[in-house]
Amino acid sequence: MAEGSSASAGNRVVIAIVGPTCSGKTAVGIELAKLVGGEIVSADSRQIYRLIDIGTAKPSDKERAAVPHHLIDTVPLDEEVSAGTFGKLGREAIEGVFSRHQIPILVGGSGLYVRAVIDGLFDAPDVDGGVRRELRVRLKSEGEEALLLELKRLDPEAANGLIPQNYKRILRALEIYYSSGKPISQLRKENKLTPGFRTLQFGMRLERGELYSRIEKRVDEMISAGLVDEVKELLRRGFEPGINSLQTVGYREAISYVQGKIRFEDMVSLIKMNTRRYAKRQVTWFKKDPRIIWVGVDGKSPHEIAEEIAGRFTSA
Repeated sequence: MAEGSSASAGNRVVIAIVGPTCSGKTAVGIELAKLVGGEIVSADSRQIYRLIDIGTAKPSDKERAAVPHHLIDTVPLDEEVSAGTFGKLGREAIEGVFSRHQIPILVGGSGLYVRAVIDGLFDAPDVDGGVRRELRVRLKSEGEEALLLELKRLDPEAANGLIPQNYKRILRALEIYYSSGKPISQLRKENKLTPGFRTLQFGMRLERGELYSRIEKRVDEMISAGLVDEVKELLRRGFEPGINSLQTVGYREAISYVQGKIRFEDMVSLIKMNTRRYAKRQVTWFKKDPRIIWVGVDGKSPHEIAEEIAGRFTSA
């Protein structure tokens, strides 16, 4: 089911800037928007939530004042936004940018959410409440690996590339299978949405040592900026530590520290280690997409990188 006219899609171009955390996407996106006359549409699965600012590295007030930003501070902290819902919100924001005769610049490192916006995700069928409850009981009693093996048997295509830690996606695929009687991979093909625009994706590529150095620096800056105090305030206001938005690198470890489960030094070390692991998963995800044009960022300023992308965009 198309969301826009395919005839007009060729003239309606979205620029996407993707890559791992700490690769400089935010700064490049802002510089690019200034060069080409654009607005930023965030494709970050956590910056969309209100109240979590420091640990999500949201653009500063100054940066947001320089260029319009969308899908930041949009959703209450205790709500959950699926990739499908995010995709719809992202396409609505993109249509708004087009209506103002500006160029939408999609910026983010949440690979599934980027894909949900630019490729569209299918409208999932309703899930039976009993099925959902039963699978969650089984998750606790049998574990993630058992459910992943079950998904591999029922829907090998959907299970491809998943690991036990991807239990939310495993549960989702099993919920849909047992509720509809069809594999989620089949439903995706039958009901895929087609956005009414084309996308040029540019990936931020930098040497691993430099990436890890940037991660170390950012984590230290987040701690200095008051990440622990931010977490204390969220807990004081009554937000449950287990809500989806707080199952985020940085917040999860800081909550453990505030609750007295780990030492301060361990919290910092864990945030850095888990951020490196997350960045590695991001790189792996984006490398699988042959449409991405990779841009080397080592030794270049955000403006220089933006000029390179702008040149490729105008000649595309």
